Amino acid sequence: MKLSGIREAGKADSWYEGDPEVLSEQLDDFLGDVPATVNEANVPIPGAKVIIAPHAGYSYSGPCAAWAYRCLDLSRAKRVFLLGPSHTYYLRGCALTKFAQYATPFGDLTVDEPIVQQLRDTGKFQDMPTHNDVEEHSLEMHLPYIYKRITQTFSSADEYPTLVPILVGDNKGPEEKQFGALLAPYLQDPDNVFVVSSDFCHWGDRFSYTVYAPGRDASNLTSLTYKTRRPTDPPIHESIKLLDQMAMDAIAGGHHDDFVNNLKKTKNTVCGRHPIGVTMAALEVLARDAPDTDTDKYKFKFVQYQRSSLVEVYSDSSVSYASAYAVV
Repeated sequence: MKLSGIREAGKADSWYEGDPEVLSEQLDDFLGDVPATVNEANVPIPGAKVIIAPHAGYSYSGPCAAWAYRCLDLSRAKRVFLLGPSHTYYLRGCALTKFAQYATPFGDLTVDEPIVQQLRDTGKFQDMPTHNDVEEHSLEMHLPYIYKRITQTFSSADEYPTLVPILVGDNKGPEEKQFGALLAPYLQDPDNVFVVSSDFCHWGDRFSYTVYAPGRDASNLTSLTYKTRRPTDPPIHESIKLLDQMAMDAIAGGHHDDFVNNLKKTKNTVCGRHPIGVTMAALEVLARDAPDTDTDKYKFKFVQYQRSSLVEVYSDSSVSYASAYAVV
């Protein structure tokens, strides 16, 4: 199937700045606030070909996302695989774009048609409905950052990596493992990098998630109501942090099953849990088959955690953001 058309930058001027000069200055500021060394390594971190970064409006999650993008090693990249969750329609499995280019205020990113066709030929992928592709923010919110980091890395547009957008649906653990095994050879290829789009806990009645850990006891989770509106042991935001930390620890542990089991226990509303799960499954395949025993490879390391607000009462709400990288 021939790819065609340009997916326009529909969230520009609302979720992020549409003026390229203003946007460029904002991203430079966000990236400039990240230290020159992270985990005792100069950034970009050599071999950090996989990142997890948030996808909210830049005024909320842009500073957090900068940490992942500063760590990302694009030096050998010829393709950027972008995995995000579906917010606009129910999807099982995974889906591919039909667009030939994705627009940003800086310029257009070219979709890698041969790779998209390779994936389509497996028979495992659906096509994204055009309307849903256009409306989906989990992919778009990464495009300006990707373009910015590409221009910082490569001197000529002829060297710019292509894009492979993949929407990851509501898959069970075994299905995530299947897609992870399918994508593992692409992750192993030194020419490819992976960007995984996810926010973390969406807490509040408007998200139908008010889980709370009394006394910081994660084995005794309950759900708050208006009758228990302001607990203090711990404050709600500290309980949210605990739930997110449990999810991040499960991800950093490198075992896909542990992450799946963590979410079954806490029901944490990590919206990119399925893209994360697929990528963890792919990393596990590479770790299993790797000839070396470098414990620093094939596992995510979290470098930043932020929240949109610090919840204190039941009527409040917040969304959590986290950034991580993995060396391959």
